[in-house]
Amino acid sequence: MTATIQLKGKDFLTLADYSKEEIEYLLHLAVELKEKQQNGERYTPLSGKTLAMIFEKPSTRTRVSFEVGMVQLGGHALHLSSRDLQIGRGETIADTARVLSEYVDAIMIRTFEHEKVAELAHYATIPVINGLTDDDHPCQALADLLTIYEVKGKLQGLKLAYIGDGNNMAHALMLAAAKVGMHCVVASPKGYEPKEAIVKEAKQIANESGATIVVTNDPYEAIADADVVYTDVWASMGQEAEANERMHIFAPFQVNEALVQRAKQDFMFLHCLPAHRGEEVTEGVIDGKQSYIFQQASNRLHAQKALLVSLL
Repeated sequence: MTATIQLKGKDFLTLADYSKEEIEYLLHLAVELKEKQQNGERYTPLSGKTLAMIFEKPSTRTRVSFEVGMVQLGGHALHLSSRDLQIGRGETIADTARVLSEYVDAIMIRTFEHEKVAELAHYATIPVINGLTDDDHPCQALADLLTIYEVKGKLQGLKLAYIGDGNNMAHALMLAAAKVGMHCVVASPKGYEPKEAIVKEAKQIANESGATIVVTNDPYEAIADADVVYTDVWASMGQEAEANERMHIFAPFQVNEALVQRAKQDFMFLHCLPAHRGEEVTEGVIDGKQSYIFQQASNRLHAQKALLVSLL
């Protein structure tokens, strides 16, 4: 097994809280756990452990990967919507955190405000995992790093171009890239750039790792010589009312055959899914031979299993 780094009991709210060595440890552990599963080897270190999964946003990959991951590791997962909890009727985050800490071994929450996850972690006495907030998506970014590592054989020095909305995915990728020494360029329309505070934080981290973080309004500048090309939907959950307006504003940022010609010849395409084919990306790119979206989706399971084993 990979040489152990002690993460037991730690929260996973953002990759900014983890060192490069801790992230690399999780990635190497994920590779080992993936090999065990592919070889049909049972590995159940979480026997008797329970994960509470709180969903205030709908989910496919997050719910299935965490629930299946816990089962494969010998544990159990509880799916809890805000309708299932008294939190939906006004019970405080603090009280919910304290109560759940008496029953389960960890909490994963997928919600809107990042502050809600931070408050839950502050009052809980067990590990809290950020399954997604409006500001960050660290579980997805961890799986993305795993996928890039599997395909490219390294992370340090690669260039990742993210084309689209400066949303939670852009934030997570900037922080992840900065931590592991990858160069990251985010191209968004004016007024839709990533949050300045998170860009500043990513740049500070990048100064230590040798990476560079750039935000631009020019997708052609961003994608030039990129090793990895990444995009996401133009209207995230909660932004449906803006969808038509965003379609017009984001049209020049579509990842299409003309745009990817500026990337390296052996670029890999990633998308966190769900995708709207014909909007943020053409079918030719997302279903092409350089697309790794389903390996990427699969790696949510393996990266999160590594996370669960380490925190529990």
